[in-house]
Amino acid sequence: MPLVGVTELLRKAEAGGYAVGAFNCNNMEIVQAITAAAEAENAPVIMQASQGAIKYAGIDYITTMARLAAEQTSVPVALHLDHGTSFEQVVQCVRSGFTSVMIDGSKLSLAENIKLTKRVLDVARAVGVSVEAELGKIGGTEDDITVSERDAFFTDPEEAKIFVSETGVDSLAIAIGTAHGQYKGTPKLDLERLEKIKSLVGIPIVLHGSSGVPDDAIRAAIGLGVRKVNIDTNIREAFTEAARKVLEANPREIDPRKMLGPAREAAINIIREKIRVFGSDNKA
Repeated sequence: MPLVGVTELLRKAEAGGYAVGAFNCNNMEIVQAITAAAEAENAPVIMQASQGAIKYAGIDYITTMARLAAEQTSVPVALHLDHGTSFEQVVQCVRSGFTSVMIDGSKLSLAENIKLTKRVLDVARAVGVSVEAELGKIGGTEDDITVSERDAFFTDPEEAKIFVSETGVDSLAIAIGTAHGQYKGTPKLDLERLEKIKSLVGIPIVLHGSSGVPDDAIRAAIGLGVRKVNIDTNIREAFTEAARKVLEANPREIDPRKMLGPAREAAINIIREKIRVFGSDNKA
């Protein structure tokens, strides 16, 4: 089927009390793995491209691969821009065929973030594209942050209420203790903060940096209103580990298919696991 928007997927997730998995892609094998896993689990799925993916593969390759994968799949597939950095880039992605975009103004002041998000919404809404925004700072795991500093980075519930009221954004990414990349320890989510924010904003909440967060914590967050869960690092880990095993078993292997085939299967398996954790299996 054609690529779909994210708003409708999250609306159904809200009604059903589950979350839709948003999986990062940057090459053909991972694009294929995302849709194969979604098909196998009969689940809606969000394929998303980051700055790095667009730089690596090129926006036209990403859009074309996602569109083709969706057309060959019977479950709903959306294509989402992950962490869009500028109005110009969002417009480029919309023109290219992305059905959903994220504008990340989290490093800006609240007023400037609202201004930028509203500008993006004006363009996206005109063509039926979903918009996600971010409030609070979701760090990288290399950041050396103390507990007090960590709390300062978290999303302020009252600011979230103002932000959503002023913008009317479709979904909101918040900072409650996750981080991008590989965790050094086990992350502890601020579920009380999540519950407070959800009660004030009423829209679907997005959890970034979810690779490495324990399944029970993810389920608890979904129970409190998270409707989109982003996964990237876990896919990379499974993909590269499978390819590495092939090379370790046969260091003289020169056929990329012999490495990337098992890597794709490993990615399918981890994505299927995540879909079941999110509760979106059999929700297509």
